[in-house]
Amino acid sequence: MKKLHLKSLFAVGCTLALLTAAGNAAGQEKAGAVATLTGTEGKGFGTVSFTEGPHGLLLEADLENLPPGTLAFHLHATGACSPDFKAAGGHLNPTNKKHGVLVAEGPHLGDMPNIHVPPSGKVQFELFLPDLNLDKGENQLLDQDGTSVIIHKQPDDYKTDPAGGAGDRIACGVVKK
Repeated sequence: MKKLHLKSLFAVGCTLALLTAAGNAAGQEKAGAVATLTGTEGKGFGTVSFTEGPHGLLLEADLENLPPGTLAFHLHATGACSPDFKAAGGHLNPTNKKHGVLVAEGPHLGDMPNIHVPPSGKVQFELFLPDLNLDKGENQLLDQDGTSVIIHKQPDDYKTDPAGGAGDRIACGVVKK
């Protein structure tokens, strides 16, 4: 009797586990594009993924090895990372706005909130980007010259044109499908 009862409980437990796993898999969307960030010396800084929804992009960042403090985080207009990351160009700005969320004529579409990195150097966050898409029509990340994700050495002041006084570029990743 006890063996039968244990077998039944085991079967029910396995069924619930399978149903839960299937439900979780069905609820998760696969990222449509990913940027793998590296430093000027090749050190890995993690990934930023982009998942397209009906009203914009979900950006999900999983970053590591960053210096602690407040750092600027931007999308840049060109999908290229050279040794000093200058090839990434300026901020993504297809609408020709001024830099900064604190400026009446702004912001660039590539202006993102600063990231606050704890002493561990690891940070995870999500942002919704309603004005961007991966590869359809206007304001796309995967256009002919692509897009890069850049992390700067300093925080963005959200007003100084063209880059918010964010300083040197310390990490770069090209957005790729």
